[in-house]
Amino acid sequence: MTTLDATRPAERATKARSAYIAGPVYDWVFFLLPPIASVIVGALVSGTWLATDRFWLAGKRVTWSTLLLGIVVNAHLVAVFVRSHLNPDVFPRHKFRFLVVPIAAFAAMMTSMWAVVIATVLVTFWDVYHSSLQTFGLGRIYERNQGNDPTALRRLDLGLNLLLYAGPIVSGATMLAHFQKFELFEDVDVLFLTEIPTAMLSHQRHIAWAVIAFGGLFLAYYVRSYVRLARRGHAVSFPKVFLLATTGLCSIWAWGWNPFGQAFLIMNLFHAVQYFGLVWWSERRVLLQRLRLQQFRLGAPIAAAVFACVTLGYGALAEITSDGSRALWSLVQTVALMHFFYDGFVWSVRKRQI
Repeated sequence: MTTLDATRPAERATKARSAYIAGPVYDWVFFLLPPIASVIVGALVSGTWLATDRFWLAGKRVTWSTLLLGIVVNAHLVAVFVRSHLNPDVFPRHKFRFLVVPIAAFAAMMTSMWAVVIATVLVTFWDVYHSSLQTFGLGRIYERNQGNDPTALRRLDLGLNLLLYAGPIVSGATMLAHFQKFELFEDVDVLFLTEIPTAMLSHQRHIAWAVIAFGGLFLAYYVRSYVRLARRGHAVSFPKVFLLATTGLCSIWAWGWNPFGQAFLIMNLFHAVQYFGLVWWSERRVLLQRLRLQQFRLGAPIAAAVFACVTLGYGALAEITSDGSRALWSLVQTVALMHFFYDGFVWSVRKRQI
């Protein structure tokens, strides 16, 4: 099948379903509006005491905005274990990955400074790739729900999301904040890698123009490909178009210019909200069963409260205490790495796993 193949209209009719994932209200609250809402939050927080007043906590100076964001980010990272380890259909398929790999990663970081440095740098850049895949995945679900072939132009969608996330980072105002992590290689005496931030900074102008040129050509090809596909019967998904457009503009504005000095808050906040929304929508029945609340009238709210308290509790522990202990730090990095790793195969529209 070519990339332009689409499901025939008659076939789509037999697969009719809501264009939304959980429902219009739920989707707009948890999936579609969070990018715009996060920009508004960033604007409101900028310049206030939440972003400017620093205080000491657990041996480091923080602001309320960075502290709260760190808690939410760490909380969403651990939320993947509801899908991976509690879901009785998912866990048996990947026992080795779920049991052996995290133990091996934790042990490596506890015994090797090389593992510590590599994990720190890997988490930084894997996070960018992972974030782009989350938007990509939501877009694929919207394509399927529209009655389209979920594999049609899949690679183009993947390329677009990578461009929208990584492009503004390597060419914009937050580039150095990401690439400075390479300076940690000084701790293992690999000095040539510590020069990467300086090299990136000195060539950033050329990189920016290259990204703009390539990005413009790619967007033109992307739109042309979808127009051709639509003429062959492919139904346009409004939720997907809205999601990609708002996320792309948000990424370009936040990572590229960082106008409020709140790029990390803006981008990580909406990503975490979307992920919480996805996990709850997908795994709420599993949580109800595991907590034995399915027979209770208030079972769902209680399960949601337990889910929020446990994940946010871990988030607070990870954000406040991880820097003071190598064991806790290694645990937090392991959770982050497993979040990125597991998300690559526990959610799949193409394999009908969601």
